[in-house]
Parts: sequence; structure tokens; C-alpha cells
Amino acid sequence: MDAAYRYAHSPSQRTSAPDLMKQVRELTAEVEQLKQERTTPAFTLNRYRNSIGYIYGIYHVSFGGKSPEMRVRISGTGFLVGEGLVATNRHVAEPWFGDADAKRLIDRGARATLESLVVFFPNSAKPVRLLDGSVSSTSDIAVMRTEESDFIRHRLPLPLANSPGPVGQFVTVMGYPLGISGMVAKSPSDVYDRLAYRQNDLTTATKLAAVSLIRPSITYGHLGDLIGDKIIYDAPTAHGGSGGPVLNSKGEVIGVNSAYMDGFSGAAIGVSVDSLRPLVRGVQALANSQARHP
Repeated sequence: MDAAYRYAHSPSQRTSAPDLMKQVRELTAEVEQLKQERTTPAFTLNRYRNSIGYIYGIYHVSFGGKSPEMRVRISGTGFLVGEGLVATNRHVAEPWFGDADAKRLIDRGARATLESLVVFFPNSAKPVRLLDGSVSSTSDIAVMRTEESDFIRHRLPLPLANSPGPVGQFVTVMGYPLGISGMVAKSPSDVYDRLAYRQNDLTTATKLAAVSLIRPSITYGHLGDLIGDKIIYDAPTAHGGSGGPVLNSKGEVIGVNSAYMDGFSGAAIGVSVDSLRPLVRGVQALANSQARHP
């Protein structure tokens, strides 16, 4: 008993007051971080929902003045990063990028043409037309301009993080996975019954917008790895979610959702904010220059 008493109170096992205070501060910080992570999805969704849009477009590939060899509908996600500036993926802004069928035709001399590209924002009955901006030559990201719109001026741009941050951190992904089908699936029963068997076209998207059902979904997980300009995370996503923001626990953009590994839920892939930031600056500089010298 005496030996046990001496061991329990030996100097090597004691915790000094400064060490104890340090441990308390560390535990307090961890608790606050957990609280923040639990509230982040709701905070982020409420603050930025209206700045995250559903992108719909059509492009075709043809030889000269001949009828198109292929005509394709595309959908994706985009989010505001400045007044009149929408960040998304290159394969959304230039949807033939990465399309093997289109590439085979283009390699034979065909030309890809974007017929239309619009973005629907929540709580707006009308889409906004997307204009040329800038696409990355090395990463699957793009920043596009929107047409002049008072509606856009009142939307809050998403803040960009200074860096992707540490591996293991909590992340939130927002967007429109499965596109129109996904939005119809979560619609009220009367809307679902009317739209469930319609084509995923502009008319259906407009009908959803008219009843305020253009709404982004939110998933969350953790940042698993950083490899070059890629970020890897386990927040679920699907086609249609391409171009959505990946956010840290502060609600800052750390990347742009780009792809996922089919059949493996632990590997969604995004492009780092480090690649997005210079693209945004370049488009802003060009817009400012054009404003000064119309």
C-alpha cells in the first residue's frame, strides 16, 4: 500500500499548474472546433445557399455547316466568387473538355460549339446567361462572367481560403448532384408527380425555378489528402455536383468539386483554391480594364 502511495504521488507523474492550464486550453479548443464543425453545414447552407447556382447548357460538335454529329445537354454547379463572376469546372464551362467522343470528332477537324450556358440561382425564377471568362490550361477549373444583372449584385460571393488547410479537417460540399433529377426527386409530391417523367431540359429547370425548388444539396466529410493541385475528401458527390464549392469549417472555399471515383465513396476529387485564386484575379483584372477602356 505504501509503495503504491509513493508511486501515485511521485514527481514524474505530477502535472504542473502551467501544464494543466495548457491541457485545459487544448481541450477547450478541441471542443470549440467540434461545436463549429457541427454547426458549419447549417451556417454555410443558410449564408451561401443563394450564391450557389445550377448550371445548364447545350453544346454540339459538327463539321463545317453540316448537321451536328453530336448534341449534348450538360449540367453542373457554379458559385459566385465576385460580382458577376462564377467559378466552376472547365468541363462545365467547356463541356467537350474530357469528352472522349467529342475529342475523336475534334481530332478529325470537327468544331465544338456551345449553344447556350445559363445558371439558375435559388429564389430566382429566371436563369442568368454565362459569358466567356477564363479556363485553366492545367486544372479542371474555370471562372465565367455573368450577364449584367441587378439580381447578381445582391448575392454574397463565397470567400476563398488562404490555403486548402490541413489534412483531416472537416469539409462541406455544396452543389446539385444528379442535376434536375436530383432536385425533382426531393420536390414535394405534387411537383414530383408533374415533373418526374419529363426530360432533364431547360423547361423542367424553369418550372423548378418558378416554384423556388432550385436548391443546392449539402454533404460533408473530411479532407483526406493533398496531392499537387488536387484535394481528396470523402464527402459524397455525384455528376451534376461538378463545380460546387468545397468549404472548410470557417465557410471558406478550399477547392472546387471536380470528380469522384465511382464505386468508392471515400474518394471525391477537387481542385485546390491555390489554383482558383489566380484565375479569379485574372478575370477581375480583365473586367476592370474593360470597364476603364470600353
